[in-house]
Amino acid sequence: MNIVTLAGSPGASSRSTAMIEHVTETLEKAGANVSAFRLDDFDANALSQGRWNDSNIIRLRETIAAADALIVATPVYQASFSGGLKLMLDVLPQGALKHKTVLSLAAGGSDQHLLVLDYALKPVLAALGASHQLAGVYASPQHIEKTSDGRYLPGTEIGARLDNAATELLEISASEPLPTHVIKKREDLNLALA
Repeated sequence: MNIVTLAGSPGASSRSTAMIEHVTETLEKAGANVSAFRLDDFDANALSQGRWNDSNIIRLRETIAAADALIVATPVYQASFSGGLKLMLDVLPQGALKHKTVLSLAAGGSDQHLLVLDYALKPVLAALGASHQLAGVYASPQHIEKTSDGRYLPGTEIGARLDNAATELLEISASEPLPTHVIKKREDLNLALA
């Protein structure tokens, strides 16, 4: 199973990035192939100007086209998901998430922004054709600890919720048969990339 992660935090060390890393570890232990993309993997000008011919943007689009599922993680800014994540989503073609299962993760400053996943992010993912969106996982500061060396680690409760979400993602993605034209498209893409 091929899964792509998009970390929409501008910092390499953040609560939302810790969430996506926890899920990635769980998925890889289960045998999934995970391709990770972070905001700082891209040239800021290429993203903001939508340069479709940028090599990293091409790689993102091709990797998502060949994926079974997508996981997005974002910090919450101004009661919405990050502009950086929006820029990464904006360079995807229309229908890029068709026939894919999507899991959304968010870390906010308080529980007041709990609905950001449902009311801000899910509509954008649906516009990209996401065929199945799982219930997202939201964490506030008390759910994720900051270690003495400045790293973030999900606490027991949120770690269990992230593990359950990863398991559900694997089960649903494995049980949904792909339409023939999607299988053919993936085979063609794999030949082109070989």
